[in-house]
Amino acid sequence: MNKFDHELILCVVNEGFSEAVMDAARSVGAKGGTVLHANGTANKDAEKAFGIVIEPNKEMVMILVPADIKAAVLKELYDKVGLNTPGQGIAFTLPVDAVIGIGE
Repeated sequence: MNKFDHELILCVVNEGFSEAVMDAARSVGAKGGTVLHANGTANKDAEKAFGIVIEPNKEMVMILVPADIKAAVLKELYDKVGLNTPGQGIAFTLPVDAVIGIGE
């Protein structure tokens, strides 16, 4: 595989929203993901700054996608599980230098 053919999208949402993350990502071409259970560490100042109540139990969804669909997946995540939704999700990407173990 060529360098940077894929990107890793990490999406952190409130507990119970990982399926909504995957539904959104799949709707624009993602194939699958991995869910990790996590605890948020935001404090009351962050709640005031964003005007939201922060749920401490989180799910982090890791989605490996072809680089050419990254923007579409991020937009769909923003629309379906972003900060202004009950999922209160944030998402970001990391470049991937190489991938093995997935079928093309």
